[in-house]
Amino acid sequence: MSEKMHATTAPSELEKQTVRRVVWRILPFLILCYLIAIIDRGNIGMASLQMNEDLGLSKAVFGLASSLFFVGYFLFEVPSNLAMQKIGAKIWISRIMVSWGVVSVCTAFVESSEMLYLLRFLLGAAEAGFFPGVILYLTYWIPAKYRARVIATFMVAIPAANFIGSPISGAILSLDGWYGMRGWHWLFILEGIPAVLLGIAAFFVLSNRPDSASWLSAEQRSWLSSTLAAENAQRKAIGHISLWQLLRHKHIWVMALIYAGASAAGSTLSVWSPQLLKSFGLDNFTTGLANAIPYGLASVLMIVWGRSSDRTGERRWHTALTLFLIAGGLLSAFISQSLTGSVVILSLVLIGAYSMKGPFWALASGWLSSSTAAAGLAAIGAVANLIGGGLMVNVYGMINQATGSHTLAMVPLALLCAAGGIAVLMMGRKSQLRVEVEAQPR
Repeated sequence: MSEKMHATTAPSELEKQTVRRVVWRILPFLILCYLIAIIDRGNIGMASLQMNEDLGLSKAVFGLASSLFFVGYFLFEVPSNLAMQKIGAKIWISRIMVSWGVVSVCTAFVESSEMLYLLRFLLGAAEAGFFPGVILYLTYWIPAKYRARVIATFMVAIPAANFIGSPISGAILSLDGWYGMRGWHWLFILEGIPAVLLGIAAFFVLSNRPDSASWLSAEQRSWLSSTLAAENAQRKAIGHISLWQLLRHKHIWVMALIYAGASAAGSTLSVWSPQLLKSFGLDNFTTGLANAIPYGLASVLMIVWGRSSDRTGERRWHTALTLFLIAGGLLSAFISQSLTGSVVILSLVLIGAYSMKGPFWALASGWLSSSTAAAGLAAIGAVANLIGGGLMVNVYGMINQATGSHTLAMVPLALLCAAGGIAVLMMGRKSQLRVEVEAQPR
C-alpha cells in the first residue's frame, strides 16, 4: 500500500483510541524533556551577553566553544542510539538526561575558555542519542501515517524552548550579584537542574515497547504490535546491512546533507541571534523577548506543516519548500538590516528550519528498514549536526568577526539550505522511480 493511500484510509475506533492513548501517554513527557534539552543546549547564546566579557571570549573563540557541543554529539550519537536499542528507552533516556543536567550545572563554574571547551564537548557527548533515540522510540509506538504530525509536535519543543527560554534566561541574567554570583552562573544552574529531575522521572514514565505497556488493553497492544510489524516488513529502501556499510551508504550522506541545512539554521541562530538583536541597543531582558517572537511563530506553523504532510501523504515537497524558505529568508538580510527586518528574517528562517523536521524525519524513517533504523537515524542526525552545528556555527563566527557583518555570515547557511532542497527533490524522485519500476510486472 502506498504512503498516500495509507494516509487516506479511514481509521477504525480501535485505531483512534489506541493512537490517542499512546500519544497522550508518551508525547507530553517527551516534549517536556526535549524542551529542557534545547534550553540547556542553546542557553549559552543568552549567557554570552555577560559570559563573553567575563571570560574574555572573542567571537571566534565563542563560536568554537559553542560548536564543540556538536563534535561530542557526533562522536557519541550512533553508539548511544545502539545502546538504547539494546538496553531499552526507560533506562537509557534517563541516563542521558541526568548526565547532561549535571554537565549543564557544571558549566556555571567555568573560569577559562579551555574549561568551556571541555564542558561544551561533554554536554554534546552526554545529550548524544536523545533526539534520534526518541525518533527511534516513536517508531516503536506510532504508525507511519501519524508519524509526521507526531514528530512535528514533539519537535515543537525546539522553537518552544527558545520562545520560553529566551525571556526566562533574560530574567535570570538579572539575578546578577545574587549570593555573589553572576547572572550567567545562575542561568546554567537553574536551567540544568530540571534535566536531572526529569531523567529520574523518565525511568518510571516510559515503557520500552507496546507489549510491555500495562496502560494499554490487550486488544490495543495486539493491534498496535501487528500494525507496526506489518509496516516494518514493507520498509525496503535501505535494508539490513552492517553498520560500516550503512555509514558508507550514499543515501545516508544525502539525507544528512538535506537535514544539515535546517540543523545549521536552527543551531546557528540559537547561538548568535541574541548578539544580533542586542546589537540594536536592546537590554538583556528585551533581547530575550525579541528573540522569542520568531520561535513562537515557528512553534505554531511547524505543527500545521506536519499535519499538512500527514493529511496529503506527501513528504518530499513539504521538506524541500521549507529549505528554500530558509535560504530565501537568509538572503533577504541584504534587503533589510533594521530591528524589525531582522525579526522578520529570523522568523522566516526559523519557521522553515522547524517546519522541515516533521516531514523530513517521517521521510527518513520510511527509507530505513527496522533493522537499520537505530543506527541510520542516529548517523543522519550526527553527521547533519556536525555539519550544521559544529561547522556552520564556527563559520558564522569567523565571518562575523572578520567582516563585522551578520548578513555576510548568513550566506553559507543559505547555500547549504538551497543545496539540501535540491537534493531532497532529486533523491525522492529517484526513489519514486525505483519503486515504480519494481512494481511493474515481469
